[in-house]
Amino acid sequence: MNIHEYQAKQLLKQHGVAVPTGEPCKTVAEATTAAQKIFGGGGTLAVIKAQIHAGGRGKGTFKDGFKGGVKLAKSADEVTALAKTMLGNVLVTKQTGPEGRQVNTLLVAGAETIKKEFYLAVLLDRANSRPLIMASTEGGVDIEEVAEKTPEKIIKEHIDPAVGIQPYNARNVAAALGLKGELFGQACKLITAVYRTWWECDASMVEINPLCIVEGADGKESLMAVDAKIGLDDNALYRHADILAMRDLNEESPLEIEASKFNLNYIKLDGSIACLVNGAGLAMATMDIVQYYGGSPANFLDVGGGASKEQVTAAFKIILSDPHVKAIFVNIFGGIMDCNVIATGIVAAVKETGLKLPLIVRLEGNNVAAGRTTLAQSGVAIINGDSMADAAQKAVKAASH
Repeated sequence: MNIHEYQAKQLLKQHGVAVPTGEPCKTVAEATTAAQKIFGGGGTLAVIKAQIHAGGRGKGTFKDGFKGGVKLAKSADEVTALAKTMLGNVLVTKQTGPEGRQVNTLLVAGAETIKKEFYLAVLLDRANSRPLIMASTEGGVDIEEVAEKTPEKIIKEHIDPAVGIQPYNARNVAAALGLKGELFGQACKLITAVYRTWWECDASMVEINPLCIVEGADGKESLMAVDAKIGLDDNALYRHADILAMRDLNEESPLEIEASKFNLNYIKLDGSIACLVNGAGLAMATMDIVQYYGGSPANFLDVGGGASKEQVTAAFKIILSDPHVKAIFVNIFGGIMDCNVIATGIVAAVKETGLKLPLIVRLEGNNVAAGRTTLAQSGVAIINGDSMADAAQKAVKAASH
């Protein structure tokens, strides 16, 4: 699950990370009030940031041609004008795709005087099975770009999960960033707090880009998380009711929301061949083989290892809600899964939905003979696949007609 920048900053602040003072605003009036607090408190510059689950907001363009989802303002009136333009408008960035995302919330904050930008993140290094703190002196730009052009500027510090982050881990990162004096001490505390945010929130990733040295009104320098992104592990959300409450359904596909109600793992894609598969690995392989034979998958849909007839029916209804689907490819390998349960679910789903699209089914594994018998005696029009490759080719052919 992803959350907005302002929510990520709330979690970071709770764990002791310094963040700019700001308020989420859902209306123009709220944005005006937040701006008045900033300028009335002696601030001279405010930043208005569109809150959507996508990067590249500053370089994005709204559907009406207005450029930039991150803007600076020198007065409360200017904030009001920007809020009127941005709220309810659709912002298109390199990560949203051409359809863009509607902006329903703005973050209005005091703009900091930035002296230097860094990158800092905590994530799981699956190759080493350990948490990884990743940092760079090249903040404010895409880390992928840094990794490609100047990989030597990426700092990596692995953490032993048995003991957690130790003072020397934080010192290693702070020293590699070239920080000294008071900023070195601040960095050690901040890096530790960011790691604890990642660990205690069961996050998949915490990213601060940029982490900045900012100058206060008194000229004193300090470290602050000026931007933040947190992705949460869905499997751990049952432990975090407060974080689950941050879920913004407006940022999610309606079909993905519907799938989550039935514990189905569904991600909509832009192809024409719907895939219904059990197991994430097989689902990935199914999409690959469809692509290999010239087709294009319309979705990732993993019904899991023990799907019920009701879940299969729900999966079919979700698939049929996508107008781009021209054929359905069911690829089941029964381990825990009983192939006959899937076959019964397929028959019930076809009859309940009145399916008219070509349906290609490949069953293999646990109780497959009974499953094939159920399909054969159902009277439902089904194209059988003798193998995964055979079924994929038949699905591509069916979708092309």
